[in-house]
Amino acid sequence: MVLEQERVLAVSPAAQAAGVQLGMRRGGVLMLMPEARLYQRTPEREADALHVVAMALLQYTPLVAQAEESVLLIDIGASLRLFGGIRALCRRIAANMQALGFSAVLSCAPTARGAWLLARHRGGRVLKMPALARRLDRLPGGLAPPARPFSAWFEGLGCHSLGDMRRLPRPGLQRRCGRALLDMLDAAYGMAPELFDWIEAPTTFQAHLELFDRVENAEALLFGARRLLLQMTGWLCARQLAVERITLQLEHERGRVARPPTLIDIVLAEPTWRDEHLVRLLKERLAKQTLEAPVIGLRLEALQVQPMEPPSESLFPEPGGSEEDQLRLLELLAARLGADNVLQATPQADYRPELANAWVSVQNKIRQAAIKAQMPPDVLSLPRPAWLLAKPVALLMRNHRPFYGSPLKMVSTPERIEAGWWSQSQTRDYFIAEGQDHAHYWVYRERIVGGAEDAEPRWFLHGLFG
Repeated sequence: MVLEQERVLAVSPAAQAAGVQLGMRRGGVLMLMPEARLYQRTPEREADALHVVAMALLQYTPLVAQAEESVLLIDIGASLRLFGGIRALCRRIAANMQALGFSAVLSCAPTARGAWLLARHRGGRVLKMPALARRLDRLPGGLAPPARPFSAWFEGLGCHSLGDMRRLPRPGLQRRCGRALLDMLDAAYGMAPELFDWIEAPTTFQAHLELFDRVENAEALLFGARRLLLQMTGWLCARQLAVERITLQLEHERGRVARPPTLIDIVLAEPTWRDEHLVRLLKERLAKQTLEAPVIGLRLEALQVQPMEPPSESLFPEPGGSEEDQLRLLELLAARLGADNVLQATPQADYRPELANAWVSVQNKIRQAAIKAQMPPDVLSLPRPAWLLAKPVALLMRNHRPFYGSPLKMVSTPERIEAGWWSQSQTRDYFIAEGQDHAHYWVYRERIVGGAEDAEPRWFLHGLFG
């Protein structure tokens, strides 16, 4: 339960079942529930919670404003079709609230002030103005903050609802209650324009979360990490950015036993602004993480971002998924198996086949310009085999012909490759050879530089064709 000035401000369902009511004093609460957990209201923490929710809601619309009494207003008129309609959007927002660890009352109306009044009275969805007017007419008049100081006067007149207030003479109502009440009613019923100060996302993102208890299992941190990721998703959408690298800091005890935070660095092969993929990556990394000390806080930071580039949909989707799906799979494998165990090929500036390629981690980004700079000039060459042996295999010679299971017959003209410096220089003549089983091989003849005229060259198998 939450107390303000020693009176109950908010109660849980269990406390309500025990008989605790709003406005009850601390002593009465402890008589009914001696085991009750009481908390004093903290406006600073409420403001932080509203900021967290507002940052997460920015993923649906950049028009998010803070209103009175812990209410957030969002203009979702332009987002309904994108998110599949009002029902689907409300389900997504409710799921986000649950993931953030908050309970919320959702309402929807053609006017912002109308949605505010519905939210203060158990919520609801109204899509048309006539239906909104009927719903608002039945709401209690005390929901409007400008009318609360005059509640006794309204009761004396028999005005118990907003509809009753609207039927009163406007000049007399303005003289008695001021202009604020009329302005609020006009805005709620769509008779006056509404102006708001929309929340602006900061230029950089860094979010912090204090945990309620010391956590000693890394996998138990996923709930808090997802809460931070939801805020970052809203920030990315508001700034029209995609993230390339994030860092999650696991903060440990302070004071005498202070330890530096544990860093979890995630580098993405393809920039993203969606939280689902980042949650999967963090889940894999946390499952492998061993905590050296209990964690008391989390801090998430977006280190590298770039402008968002939404993918263009194709009329005929490629089989096996898009390039973005393939990159996400590689990132998930790297998070599960380790970055050093998921490798990609990168070309090297060398004509020797065994040195023309190097294997590096998939987290190393290779630009297309760098690949082209390493490639040799376009020259006419023989086809290359799909399977290149790690080490060439020396072939036997029978009747002056190389032998590999059967005598090999050369079916191509030679391709000479000369490369290397000084003692590492190599001169080879490559051929495509065919065996009696019609299998094709990539073989080469090693030229003996400076050898005698009767020196017989050696043959090697270097690759196999499919």
